[in-house]
Amino acid sequence: MMQTAVAQGPETASQKGHPKGLSVLFATEMWERFNFYGMRALLTLFLVNALQFSEAESSYAYGGFLGLCYLTPMLGGYISDRYLGNRNCILLGGFVMGIGQLLMVLSATLYAGNVDTARLIMWLALFVIIFGNGFFKPNISSMVGSLYPKNDGRLDAAFTIFYMGINMGAFLGMLICPILGDVKLESGVRVVAAFKWGFLAAGIAMFLGTVLFYFLKDKYVVTPDGKPIGAKPTFHPTASPTGEADKAKFTSSAILGCAALLAVLFVAFHFIASDPNPIKSWIYPFIYATGISLAVLILTDKSITSIERQRILVLYAVAFFVIFFWACFEQAGSSLTFIADKQTDRRLFGWDMPPSFIQNANSIFIIIFALPFSWLWIKLQKRNLEPISPVKQALGLALLSAGFLIIAFQVKSLGENEKLGVMWLIVMYLFHTLGELCLSPIGLSLVAKLAPHRFSSLLMGVWFLANAAGYALAGTLGALLPPNPDNYADAAKAGIDLKGILNGVITPSAEQLSKLHELKLAAHYPTFAGFTIHNLFEFFMVFVILPGAAAVLLFFLSPFLKKWMHGVK
Repeated sequence: MMQTAVAQGPETASQKGHPKGLSVLFATEMWERFNFYGMRALLTLFLVNALQFSEAESSYAYGGFLGLCYLTPMLGGYISDRYLGNRNCILLGGFVMGIGQLLMVLSATLYAGNVDTARLIMWLALFVIIFGNGFFKPNISSMVGSLYPKNDGRLDAAFTIFYMGINMGAFLGMLICPILGDVKLESGVRVVAAFKWGFLAAGIAMFLGTVLFYFLKDKYVVTPDGKPIGAKPTFHPTASPTGEADKAKFTSSAILGCAALLAVLFVAFHFIASDPNPIKSWIYPFIYATGISLAVLILTDKSITSIERQRILVLYAVAFFVIFFWACFEQAGSSLTFIADKQTDRRLFGWDMPPSFIQNANSIFIIIFALPFSWLWIKLQKRNLEPISPVKQALGLALLSAGFLIIAFQVKSLGENEKLGVMWLIVMYLFHTLGELCLSPIGLSLVAKLAPHRFSSLLMGVWFLANAAGYALAGTLGALLPPNPDNYADAAKAGIDLKGILNGVITPSAEQLSKLHELKLAAHYPTFAGFTIHNLFEFFMVFVILPGAAAVLLFFLSPFLKKWMHGVK
């Protein structure tokens, strides 16, 4: 389905509104996000209930999957910049991700007859989706900036609108896929066989978005002067008309040096992880090491000017702090989903929500607040009151921390057998959403403003590197979830006093340890940075402290980052 990009009847941008190409990219991304977030909402529950993973194992798998999904855009961005172009990569990535979802359907169909086969197919499906996502994600985001003239004041608003498209897709995906796939009977028993219908809906959405882009891209996805955006790259022997160098220049010694750095970092992170879980001890170190090494490689390019280098370093600095945002925010698909499933009264206005649906509050709030935030930034800009991007992102981290603080004190006051009211989770997601609107679309816009043209997709991939590292860390943090009442009840049915074992009052026998392993239960409380997590309050305080400290540090660094941005806000 590849075809040469030829602009047909171009629609150019109006300075009063937005180009129609934004609507095409909005719709394409919307259906892709339906696919991604719909599947993501079901993934950990599917792993635990159908494929017999423990909650900790599913959190590691979830973090590894999301981390690799946001690491592969580095490779996809490079191939796009050098060989295929944005358009072809979007078509390739979309088609491949659709196939991956069909493999998830197959896994969800076969699990009852052969769990081992279903697990193998699930791992293959995740690999295929990761590969396709690497081609799709950096390319569609980087095309948004090309719809507008250089330094256009509408760019922050455009990325906020585009971000609303992402979340409209996420809302639809996390509405339809849980309704179809996360089904419980009135007795509370989950219908595990229903997961396949949720995955099928996600696959259909992905194919729909890919076909839509194929037929509309040539007419609408064009520059302000009518030239096609994202065609196969052509390189000029001299500098481009904008005055920038046209092609990245990496020497053989730089590539070899970064490969050596990758190996050293991988061994170091692997040694630090030192965990029997292969995802935590092998995949996570690979994500961290590869991301850092590729980011260093960009800085070795001989054509980078001093101002370009400083702007790229600003991107890297902000990306580092963004890691802590996503590590905490992405508990939505793992630990917060398990809390919603086991420890939350999910009834709202008479409706007992599917556990995987509650995280959809984030998408609903994004749709409500995206345009008001876009309007707010424009109004502040006109009055010369708009804060620079790092300050906005520090605010986003602070709001995320506040959301977790609210929920931490709610769970602290709960009795032993009481459940958390679902409204408190919704309030938490409101704060997380406001923080996300201060951070994520503003970050995408910052990449478009600061990235040299020849690195546009690759540096968008570097930005997603922060997501990759954050999601990997999210898997580690999600595995800190302490035992819930159902876990204690399951152990009690097997004649085991789990609380006594965890508190060190009882020494478990070999037989009891074997039974706990069979039940997928640990014989010790989770620990993090030397601290033991005994209960939900202590668990949530981890997510108060990490983004809160990052917010304060980023805020105080902002004046120094502003100097290296050289006039970009």
